[in-house]
Amino acid sequence: MLRTRNVQPSLWESVLPEVCLRLPAELERVDAWLDDERFFAPFVPHFSATLGRPSVPMETYLRLMFLKHRYQLGYESVCAEVADSISWRRFCRIDIDGRVPHPTTLMKITTRCGDRTVAELNETLLTTAVQARVVKTGKVRADTTVVSANVKYPTDTGLLACAVVKIGRLVRRIRTAGGASRTRFRDRGRAAARRVREIASKLRLRGAAARDEAQATVARITGELARLVDQASAEAAAVVRNARRALPRTTGHRKGRLRRAIDELDLLLQRAAQVAAQARIRLGGGKPDSATRLVSLHDPHARPIRKGRVDRPVEFGYKAQVLDNVDGIVLDHTVEEGNPPDAPQLEPAIGRIHQRTGRVPRAVAADRGYGEARVETGLHDLGVQNVAIPRKATTGTSRRKHEQRPAFGRLVKWRTGCEGRISHLKHRYGWHRTRLTTLTGARTWCGHGILAHNLVKITTLAADQTR
Repeated sequence: MLRTRNVQPSLWESVLPEVCLRLPAELERVDAWLDDERFFAPFVPHFSATLGRPSVPMETYLRLMFLKHRYQLGYESVCAEVADSISWRRFCRIDIDGRVPHPTTLMKITTRCGDRTVAELNETLLTTAVQARVVKTGKVRADTTVVSANVKYPTDTGLLACAVVKIGRLVRRIRTAGGASRTRFRDRGRAAARRVREIASKLRLRGAAARDEAQATVARITGELARLVDQASAEAAAVVRNARRALPRTTGHRKGRLRRAIDELDLLLQRAAQVAAQARIRLGGGKPDSATRLVSLHDPHARPIRKGRVDRPVEFGYKAQVLDNVDGIVLDHTVEEGNPPDAPQLEPAIGRIHQRTGRVPRAVAADRGYGEARVETGLHDLGVQNVAIPRKATTGTSRRKHEQRPAFGRLVKWRTGCEGRISHLKHRYGWHRTRLTTLTGARTWCGHGILAHNLVKITTLAADQTR
């Protein structure tokens, strides 16, 4: 059952001195902006109005998530910090003698509401800021980046060994829950770990001959690990088949645990087969398709992405686009799977900004990745007057003269500030790595980071206007 506010009064408010009841300046500004009924509307479709236990007040949840992403805390850490701080308790609308929500409660609400709710919260914040005349849309700049997935560096041998170990672990869970107890299965986890250690010992050798021997050893062991995955998958498929037959005879909590373990193992077997196929393509001298390559067993939407960085030629995660204005407010952001081209994403983003603010930006700046003639034509059709995007290909004399104009150069130089905005989001608001899996999780994580960032920016600008 949805609960939006904590309406229980606290007697401690009248006992504590005023210095204990005072909020820090930033939290006081954010608290005033979040005290709006419109921020509760996105949560309504996810909760019943009359049935079930009362939920955590949404005003408390919103403020806890702001603190979490503002200070880059974990769920357990933010709950512990709020429990120990009087000012943070008052900011989160939790009584001094009240109980702080459990970390798993925050996790469940975040997963349940998903990315659409966070997107609506960001829309509501920008709409409120536009009505308060805080948002400027005269100049807008765009850039893209990679939000890393929460995965370690993927290798064929590492993924294959991980698949063997996970299959054995899930089969044990199924047997503990009472399914397929007599089905034959051999756990090959130790055999996979032994082969991985053999690779590590060979890679430490130096010299050209040793390097050739190491490459041959890696190829041989990769083939052996692929065969181990095939053998473990064949036996695990029989476990899944027999465990499903045991489901009707199981009751109580064990039935739920058994069903979840069966579904997880069934999904893992599909991903393990794809990892083995990728490894065999590489052993045959080919290269797996980056658009469909699986780089993680628990995050199937993460993809390898090349952005031309010297220190990190290939990153694994999701591609994000950010558009901000002269004040640093992020007016639009997207998170996409794989590595889609930059150019087709700019015109729809400017259209969304027009829809949110009611005004078309006067000037738009972006880097050479957006430099296509059709992009510039589309922006002019939307009503943008000045477009500063260097072209990708070799240009003619008239285009070179156009790009050498002082106004064009000033906009291009101003555009580099978007890279600083992205760096700020990565260092201060968690955009360096999403801690939630799948594309929906990445969008949810990045959306909360943008919400916290914009709340700080917008409330500061509104306070400056008031002064």
